Amino acid sequence: MTMDIVTVELGLRRYDVRIAPGLIDRAGAEIAPLLRRKRVAIVTDATVGPLHLARLEAAFAAAGIATTALHLPAGEATKGWPHLAQCVEWLLDARIERRDVVVAFGGGVIGDLVGFAAAILRRGVRFVQIPTTLLAQVDSSVGGKTGINTAQGKNLVGAFHQPSLVLADTAVLETLPTRDFLAGYGEVVKYGLLGDAAFFDWLEEAGPTLARDGVARQRAVRRSVEMKAGIVARDETEEGERALLNLGHTFCHALEKATGYSDRLLHGEGVAIGCALAFELSMRLGLCAQETPSRVRAHLRRMGMKVDLADIPGDLPDATALVALMAQDKKVVDGRLRFILARGVGAAFVADDVPGQAVLTLLQDALAIRR
Repeated sequence: MTMDIVTVELGLRRYDVRIAPGLIDRAGAEIAPLLRRKRVAIVTDATVGPLHLARLEAAFAAAGIATTALHLPAGEATKGWPHLAQCVEWLLDARIERRDVVVAFGGGVIGDLVGFAAAILRRGVRFVQIPTTLLAQVDSSVGGKTGINTAQGKNLVGAFHQPSLVLADTAVLETLPTRDFLAGYGEVVKYGLLGDAAFFDWLEEAGPTLARDGVARQRAVRRSVEMKAGIVARDETEEGERALLNLGHTFCHALEKATGYSDRLLHGEGVAIGCALAFELSMRLGLCAQETPSRVRAHLRRMGMKVDLADIPGDLPDATALVALMAQDKKVVDGRLRFILARGVGAAFVADDVPGQAVLTLLQDALAIRR
């Protein structure tokens, strides 16, 4: 299978996202041109490390590159102050210099945390993303958003720090548990919903095959990355168009906070539920056809994904409390929540004038279904 290369055009900071099966085994050769000295520091987690780190280290050894590695715990709870401090201290102890390269080897949690550590270490060192989940390959590894969660909310502390290279090995996705793969699909389908109706049309047919069809899987990753790369190049720091990438995320982040960033709700599952809620809200506000939310929900259901608040195990706060959690979202501007709404599939836009009562009623109705 040929390698797809998508370039994120950011002037002197431009970089490639290389997409193909087997890239972990070629990582040494791919990264070697970036290195001033032949050593890298790898940060991974307790899930990815035992499965794939030996292969990555062998690839670096074959290219004559020395490695040192840190294993962090797996899971969203790792993306906080304690493990950020651990990562930075470890990199300092490893004598990582500004001209060296740090490798983030894992899913979105590792990519976000390691990217932020690289951003603040010595006022900025270079890093390479080798994302190992579908969610990270199509979304979090591209675009330079790095950060951690705090007690107040998700991703409220962070920096824009672009990677020097992204290597998306699509074969590694075959080792993902079904739930994790589907969570990543929540970000894939988001791209069709926000700006490419033809891509969503294709996903309605091809989506159920992605886990087993390597060609289709690579196409889905490539198209997702193409869309994100284009948006990032036009709006790197989310002053306008990049906000569209937050479709479903205002709801999602509140739900993640409400569930304690636990495995009750994975990020991509929250995105899928959030997208369904965003389209329902759009329909209630008269922005899209009545059948559009049903179409979105039907596709997510066919994929076997979480769609409703009722799909989240355990108790949830009431609608008023969920709206209060949204008020901590980093997309709040001048105290007003911004939602990504849609006039149809592929036609999303930013709205900062959504009536609070409409959001409250939507959540009350969604919670009533749980009872």
